[in-house]
Amino acid sequence: MNNLMIMKYFTIIALLCLSCISCTMQNNLLQSPNGKIAIEYHAEKGFSVIYHSGRDKVKMMSLPEIGLKTSDTDDCFKLISSTPVTSVVDDYEMLTGKRRHCHNEANECTYRFENVKGLRVDLIFRVYNDGIAFRYHLPKTKEEIVVLDEYTAFAFTPGIKRWTQKFTVGYEGFYWPNTDGVADNEGREWSFPTLFQPSDSAFVLLTEANILRDNTGAYLTNAADSSIYKIKLSDERLICPSGWYSPWRVAIIGTLADIVESTLVTDVSEPCKIQDTQWIKPGLVSWIYWAYNHGSKDYQIVKKYIDFAADFDLPYMLIDWEWDAMGNGGNLNDAMNYCKEKNVTPLIWYNSSTAWCDPTPLYRLNTPEVRDKEFEWLKEIGIQGVKIDFFGGDSIGTMNYYIDLLEDAARHKLLVNFHGAAIPRGWQRTYPNLMSVEAVYGSEWYNNKPTLTDNAAWHNCTLPFTRNVIGPMDYTPCTFTNSQHPHITTDAHELALLVIFESALQHLADRPEGYRQQPVEVQNFIRYLPVAWEDTRLLSGYPAESVVIARKSKDSWYISGLNGTENTKSFRVNLEFIKDSIQLIQLFSDTTDGKQIKIENSAFDTKELNIECQPRGGFVVWVKLRK
Repeated sequence: MNNLMIMKYFTIIALLCLSCISCTMQNNLLQSPNGKIAIEYHAEKGFSVIYHSGRDKVKMMSLPEIGLKTSDTDDCFKLISSTPVTSVVDDYEMLTGKRRHCHNEANECTYRFENVKGLRVDLIFRVYNDGIAFRYHLPKTKEEIVVLDEYTAFAFTPGIKRWTQKFTVGYEGFYWPNTDGVADNEGREWSFPTLFQPSDSAFVLLTEANILRDNTGAYLTNAADSSIYKIKLSDERLICPSGWYSPWRVAIIGTLADIVESTLVTDVSEPCKIQDTQWIKPGLVSWIYWAYNHGSKDYQIVKKYIDFAADFDLPYMLIDWEWDAMGNGGNLNDAMNYCKEKNVTPLIWYNSSTAWCDPTPLYRLNTPEVRDKEFEWLKEIGIQGVKIDFFGGDSIGTMNYYIDLLEDAARHKLLVNFHGAAIPRGWQRTYPNLMSVEAVYGSEWYNNKPTLTDNAAWHNCTLPFTRNVIGPMDYTPCTFTNSQHPHITTDAHELALLVIFESALQHLADRPEGYRQQPVEVQNFIRYLPVAWEDTRLLSGYPAESVVIARKSKDSWYISGLNGTENTKSFRVNLEFIKDSIQLIQLFSDTTDGKQIKIENSAFDTKELNIECQPRGGFVVWVKLRK
């Protein structure tokens, strides 16, 4: 059997038994369709993931352990069969995200194991052109199976560079560059995604995708060995119904461009479950919280943000927390009437009421009956979407709650933005009304601590290679004035974030006067900026240092760059990748002091731009194409 890995024994651990895997193979190779990525098996070392970079053959990582710990007392699972290698080809459309038309190919093999009691487990392996994915499957049985742990582990060469974020339930932290797998001696538990650099030009990004109902999220721990990252389930006991599938364990592999441009997280996720999607519209949103460190309790301030949205032709305005206590001349009904008068569509905030419960309103979405009544009321008064905040981790109950919210919101044709929430895991494909997810140390932290001020520039240059790879990210970007703590990134850097960061609802964080004081060209750039893209390309960059990303929408390319360093930096932007005829090139870049935005027009036949960035600076190039 060609390109087939066959394992004689695959041990699924029961109770407290030690793990062991004994394997023999007729053929030790499973390759990607383009031959660049392969899974190899060695009797002593187990599975290795190999990447062919030009002439070089790079070992990216190994999988020293694969398996589940169940409550079944018979721990010996033998291979009973394996499917022939099959080709997986998928072609689908995304309403939002980094690419509208997504196409992927993989080679897949399923290995079926059974113990003496007849309990069967399938291990499904796929090798894509931009990574690998595998998951476990418990075929239909008469009884439920209890999973107590997962032994999946990813081993890397000690000392390689990595960017890891300490695990917290809100996923709000920095991806600190390190080589030892330790974070300030405060534990070794890490959030997905994590980025590793096994060689000069080859990278691996680990994450998970396609969490179905009655499943739990996971994170990584390297407590036993700093270079071995083991899956840790958020729930200690997982009751698996008949036909259960685990989430996909995903490793995106290749150059940094392969990582940033990959759609592997949505590639392995369930197809869209919403038949009518015409009502799903991405767009810019005016957002009240950042400037005032408060919600929508003051009607007069709410009116300012409705006016801002109307003046800048923004489709949406978010009515934030404490709207149920709105006063100072008006209430929610008055705000809704004012939105209608100004032709602005309102979104509205809710507390998930599953974690800490200070901001109101509370307990309006927690049961199907209450949620249905609330969503029906929202549609009646003209609300188009909900921002739901303060979730409490990645447990089975919370994951089911996410899915309930998405499905019920879709039934009522409501957009969804999760804040204080878990990372996106591919639901943006399955439920395209999921427009954005926070799960990031974003600009609102200028309200809370002084930490972001000195770290924002390099942090912003790391997120495109880590968190934003896996799905939409509600960073709430582009602030020209200051909140409670100042920002020291340049104005051009802030403008560039609107293109660098992908989010189907892009919340403009600054106060209205921060945008109104900009030159008319900058105002118009913001006014007409798209937030969903036909294509995305990484042109250059390195985590924590710099990034240049190009995104296409209809008849325009938007190219943005960030300087994450404390030194001036020159960027050479080659436009040869644009095959269409160019009508206009407009450049927004740093002034010498970084406190204003310089605006220039270039010749339409320019093939290369040389752009000087100030420390912590940035730029945007708008390329208008001829129709």
